[in-house]
Amino acid sequence: MSTYRTSITPKTRFTLTQSLLLLAGLFCIQCSFANTQSLGITPHKRAQSFEWMSIAQWDRYHAEDVLIAQHDSVDVLFIGDSITHGWDWPIWEKNFKPLNAANFAIGGDNTGNVLWRLQQGTIGQLQPKLIVVLIGVNNLGALQETPEQAAEGVRRVITQLNLAWPSSKILLNAVFPYDEKSTSPNRERVAKFNQLIKPLGDEKQIFFRDYSAVLLEKNGDISPKIMADFLHPTPEGYARWAKVMTPDIHALLK
Repeated sequence: MSTYRTSITPKTRFTLTQSLLLLAGLFCIQCSFANTQSLGITPHKRAQSFEWMSIAQWDRYHAEDVLIAQHDSVDVLFIGDSITHGWDWPIWEKNFKPLNAANFAIGGDNTGNVLWRLQQGTIGQLQPKLIVVLIGVNNLGALQETPEQAAEGVRRVITQLNLAWPSSKILLNAVFPYDEKSTSPNRERVAKFNQLIKPLGDEKQIFFRDYSAVLLEKNGDISPKIMADFLHPTPEGYARWAKVMTPDIHALLK
């Protein structure tokens, strides 16, 4: 059985308009938190509503995950932000439903939000065999943290996961590049961030994998066919990600 939030089956898709609203909202967060130091290492719940997701909706997603954590059995647990939240349903159903997977990602989350959710019920009674993690892009974008600060947030999430599930394996994904052009300064920030979190992988319990190449053109640019807004994967983008990641998931479950 695969556990999926009933209110988002299939998952909410991010349109270009929603993505522009997201970027506008992230700018507002950046202004609000300009004087806050490393918010990504501080457990905190969502505090601002957006047109694409209210605080009430975020609370509902969290509450649904808490119920799953208390009452369901999950073998593969996905944790992250909108990139993981938005899995195309047919692709999820084909690749992860047979693995008894649950998706605990929530769009817009940073590492501080994930830490808060883990500490407020989403650990529950679960005993996952494998945890798939992709988090950090909102630390770099919304919170405007340095790659070093964002990487520390990821390290704390991994530490929390290890404390909760010391026997579970963790598949830590590199954050995907964003912005259309390979020359974008944000590409450099993402690359530096990924180099900083790469050593978290020990190839014993924590396995770092960078699947970014399958989402890029030969010149390093991003096609709108793969990420329509140059941030969130399209169904084709999700298909490419699943194609390279699913074999690793199967291998780690053995």
